[in-house]
Amino acid sequence: MELAYIPSPSHGVLYLGPVPLRGYAFCIIIGVFVAVWLGNRRWVARGGRVGTVADISVWAVPFGLVGGRLYHVITDYELYFSAGRDWVDAFKVWQGGLGIWGAIALGAVGAWIGCRRRGIPLPAYADAIAPGIALAQAIGRWGNWFNQELYGKETDLPWALHITSSADGRVPGYYHPTFLYESLWCIGVALLVIWADRRFKLGHGRAFALYVAAYCVGRAWIEYMRVDDAHHILGLRLNDWTALVVFLLAVTYIVVSAKKRPGREAVVEPGADASGASAGTAADGEDDPKADAGAESTEKTAEKSAEKSADTGAGKSAAKTGGSGDESAAAESSAAKAEADAEGEGAQDAGAKAAGAKAAGGGVKKDEAESAGKKG
Repeated sequence: MELAYIPSPSHGVLYLGPVPLRGYAFCIIIGVFVAVWLGNRRWVARGGRVGTVADISVWAVPFGLVGGRLYHVITDYELYFSAGRDWVDAFKVWQGGLGIWGAIALGAVGAWIGCRRRGIPLPAYADAIAPGIALAQAIGRWGNWFNQELYGKETDLPWALHITSSADGRVPGYYHPTFLYESLWCIGVALLVIWADRRFKLGHGRAFALYVAAYCVGRAWIEYMRVDDAHHILGLRLNDWTALVVFLLAVTYIVVSAKKRPGREAVVEPGADASGASAGTAADGEDDPKADAGAESTEKTAEKSAEKSADTGAGKSAAKTGGSGDESAAAESSAAKAEADAEGEGAQDAGAKAAGAKAAGGGVKKDEAESAGKKG
């Protein structure tokens, strides 16, 4: 008897009245939300709009689910179309069975449709969402734990997985928790992609290709440990060959892309750079060149207004010398009012009024002095 092990849940589904709440489905849903959340943060950081990742995921997620199920059904067709099997079970996604290779392939088609509708380059979107996909896989793998499936060979390690179900040919016992190994590996892949993207400024799909390559390395050795039925080619499981081929393609893409299109995309979403820059500047407390230009234009307008007021006040004073005392008092009163307006309406426009009023008062007083000198 093992003293330390990972227990398996007795049931993979709970019922809320007549409504079944399946652990496998919950893990998939939570994973999708985490991927969209992280992808959105990375997309905005690269200059995109908030909500774009979620909008495109409306296309990518359904395509990905269909692709993942198709890959599973095609590669394990005997589970649904052999003698004694019910082909209707192929549609029962909640019972488990999503192939990541098909999910990524067809999910990419859905993402391409969403990106094309918004005029966004697919590689840039893929780079933003890549670590989120890895984390979604890490969470989704716990759905296999709820279903007591996809475990490895027997072991007596203290973290062995205790399988209690005997359904569908299972043999109760203690096995390698390959679902846990892959979950932890995917978390490591997500951290690797985030670090490499910050360190090397990966762009044009290279961050996504790094995720694919790193995942394939882990999937290869984890797949080798599994004991569930699978097709073999030259002694290796089908998914091992798939991981090898996809790994080589991903590495080739990284090398070729780095030579042909080095660096990162300057613009990832047309029309989002201006508004995103203004919002980012306001949030960071930095000076905005456009705001500075607008302030400078306002100041020039205020100066012209002040000069015009001064000329107007001087002309009226010269035409009406006899009423200079009243006009001087009115000009000073106007200046005082303008200064009071400056405190409530804004320093720039009200300051311009005050300057104009004072200039008008100064012109009147000057004319009064000259007129008094002439009379004397």
